[in-house]
Amino acid sequence: MSNSKSNAGSILVDGVTYDWRLEREPQLSDAEGWKGMTVSLLEHDAQREALIEFPAPKRLLKGLPRGRIQIDDATIARCVRAALGAGWEPLSRGKAMVFTVDSDGN
Repeated sequence: MSNSKSNAGSILVDGVTYDWRLEREPQLSDAEGWKGMTVSLLEHDAQREALIEFPAPKRLLKGLPRGRIQIDDATIARCVRAALGAGWEPLSRGKAMVFTVDSDGN
C-alpha cells in the first residue's frame, strides 16, 4: 500500500492491484503559469497507462512557498475510480490516457 511520504506504490481497488507513481510535482510554466502534479496509474500486469492531472494548489497561485506533496491511499483510489469511470480501459492497448481531476482526485 502507498503512504503519504512515498512517490510510488501499489494499491488494491475493488480487488484489482494498481501501481502508481508521481510523474511531476507542481511546477511553474512561463507560458501556462502553475501546473499541478501528475500521477501515473497502471493496472498490475496491464499495458495502458492513465495519467492523472491535478490542479495547481491554491497556495502556489497565491505566491506562498511550495510544501511537500501529500499523496495517500484514499486519493489514489479516487483517481483510479475516476479514470475508470471516464473510460480508461487498462487492459486495452494504446497511448496513455490523460484525465484531469479536482484536488481530491475525483
